[in-house]
Amino acid sequence: MTAQTNQGEHEYGAAQIQILEGLEAIRRRPAMYIGSTGNQGLHHLVFEVVDNSIDEVPYGCKNIKVLIHQDNSITVTDDGRGIPVEEHPQQKRPAVEVVLTTLHSGGKFDQKIYKVAGGLHGVGISVVNALSEWLEVEISRDGKIYRQRFERGIKVTDLKVTGKAMKTGTKITFRPDPIIFQEINFENEIIVRRLRELAFLNRGVRITFKDLRSEYTEKYRYDGGINQYTAYLNQGKDVLPKKPIYFCREVNSFFIEISLQYQNSYNEMIYTYANNIHTREGGSHEQGFKSALTRLINDYARKKGLLKENESNFSGDDVREGLTAVLSVKLHDPQFEGQTKTKLGNPEMRSAVDSVCYEGMEIFLEENPAIARRIVEKAIRAARAREAARKARELTRRKNALDFTNLPGKLADCSSKDPGECELFLVEGDSAGGSAKQGRDRRVQAILPLRGKILNVEKARLDRILGNEEIRTIITAIGTGIGEDFDIAKVRYQKIVIMTDADVDGSHIRVLLLTFFYRYLPELIESGFVYIAQPPLYKVQKGKKERYLYGDEELERLLESWGRDGIQVQRYKGLGEMNPEQLWETTMNPETRIIRRVELVDAQKADQMFYVLMGDKVEPRRRFIEENAAAVRNLDI
Repeated sequence: MTAQTNQGEHEYGAAQIQILEGLEAIRRRPAMYIGSTGNQGLHHLVFEVVDNSIDEVPYGCKNIKVLIHQDNSITVTDDGRGIPVEEHPQQKRPAVEVVLTTLHSGGKFDQKIYKVAGGLHGVGISVVNALSEWLEVEISRDGKIYRQRFERGIKVTDLKVTGKAMKTGTKITFRPDPIIFQEINFENEIIVRRLRELAFLNRGVRITFKDLRSEYTEKYRYDGGINQYTAYLNQGKDVLPKKPIYFCREVNSFFIEISLQYQNSYNEMIYTYANNIHTREGGSHEQGFKSALTRLINDYARKKGLLKENESNFSGDDVREGLTAVLSVKLHDPQFEGQTKTKLGNPEMRSAVDSVCYEGMEIFLEENPAIARRIVEKAIRAARAREAARKARELTRRKNALDFTNLPGKLADCSSKDPGECELFLVEGDSAGGSAKQGRDRRVQAILPLRGKILNVEKARLDRILGNEEIRTIITAIGTGIGEDFDIAKVRYQKIVIMTDADVDGSHIRVLLLTFFYRYLPELIESGFVYIAQPPLYKVQKGKKERYLYGDEELERLLESWGRDGIQVQRYKGLGEMNPEQLWETTMNPETRIIRRVELVDAQKADQMFYVLMGDKVEPRRRFIEENAAAVRNLDI
């Protein structure tokens, strides 16, 4: 039987098989290499270059500089060994040119050259070159300075000697290609967060950042390494012990560092790294750490009679309540799950970390019995609270089993059952809730009115949180459960919109809700399901013209444009002052409304911010208010 091709259809034969030469594949499918062509991928370019410099730290690199130029090009300079410049034996081209133009090339596959490195896939710097409008490399090596330029991955000059060098190092300047990226605008906050992290993980290295667009400058150097990192994460909190516990060891060519300290909140913060790469999804090293800590605390409590024979062992959650820890491992051949490198897979790393953690922590507890007792007592309190929370969950499950709707009575649900198109509005007050119920799109928009201010979860354990009616109502409406029961696949709405008044009370309720989501349902934020509605402050009318405005500056500009004669300005003190049509038009219509997605850009900063704003300590909150008072807008007194 012969395959026939209809006229107008594309033929498919040997002639249609394409071979992408050089770096063309990267430009065709950039997301395969850097994750996206949006903001994340743009900054990934910088980190690829910086990681190469960091890989030189064990070999003498002491200084790394990152400079953003006015045109959003970036220069990364280090005083490492310098990329080799001699002719490559197989390619018959300078080694630096091979590295910059050939995928899977570099010295990091050879353990003799790099014992540990982040960029073991060998695609980093060549990907940066391919996705740059232009890239220039300058190498100081063997007493000479060498330069070469590339445009969109293709060399436009040969490698040339341009002067004499008094030191060694590499300088790379590049500008991301506007053809590839949606926008080229580097954000200082994203870059300095990573640079600060790298400085903590590589004790003694000096990292300097400067933005010539704004003259913003930061300098980082931490001789205390990850111990300073743990202290940084816990700044402003009551801690146990006063200085973080630290131990390190080399096991089977793995270098393992652990720093930990307890603090007075109920949440754990564990940051794990493999070869300076943040393994956000954990992996074998994190599993080894957690299992060792749980086993050790139980063993110690039993040995000292602090845990009775008839009492159950502590769970992992019990011993990690209020724990802040940084775990950094370095190894030659890391096995990461995927190019994004978010989970370490090396199975042998679990037992190595387990032994280092157990032995190091055992010595510390034996030498510090008073601190050890307080750590065990903290775990005992956590275990009791966990049991109370379990009973509360069981009670909630039983109630739901008897309730055929399984949904709170005051929830006005939508008719659609497709979470991808469904929206849940958490609305401040019954009055605004009533208007929202009348004005909504009943097919895809659900309304849950909230009465008053919900519990401040920063000061409460899960058992008390589950006893709060408003929070239980929110959990039931969302459908995912909480704690051990959490399952994001059961989410009923993929847009959860916090809709509060544009005043002080509304802001407080919004922060209370955000604290709850961040502490107990963070997966909803990470999945991009949490939003904040921005209701208007003013309605301005002049004749038949009308406009909703969201701030005082916007109002002033409109008054200058329209003139002040015949102007009517209505200020909304609350959502309850709007009728259903106004609420729909300004806050609920997927065409005219303004809603902002809540994104977790910096987890460390977010943790500190929620602790300062919602925690027990008054002094840090007072200081925060004083420092930020000048930035306040629309204060409603």
